[in-house]
Amino acid sequence: MEDERLRNKNFIDAWRKAFSGIWYTIKTQRNIKIQLIIALIVVLSMVFFRLNITECIFLTFAIMLVIILEVVNTAIEATVNLCTDKFHPIAKIAKDVAAGAVVLAALNAVIIFILICAGRMGN
Repeated sequence: MEDERLRNKNFIDAWRKAFSGIWYTIKTQRNIKIQLIIALIVVLSMVFFRLNITECIFLTFAIMLVIILEVVNTAIEATVNLCTDKFHPIAKIAKDVAAGAVVLAALNAVIIFILICAGRMGN
């Protein structure tokens, strides 16, 4: 039987818990702090360089993908830590693969940024 403390009472309660998870990630994970600073710089650059709507959509999606995957990575790490506090090769794989997803998303964001810059230089 599910613990009452885990069940959402209503839609607002569900959102409160979701934002609590995001806030936990921001408070405890160094990488998301760095990613949020980079995201802010990119967003300010989008305004400063007057990127068109399509360029803004691609960059926003790329930025959000990195942040979303960092939150998911934090959840996976917490789950693995809940299951074991000892080194286990499969636990390492789970953590490494989740971190790898964040790295791939970050590379995707960099590639999109480079392509947008290259496209603007070509005009």
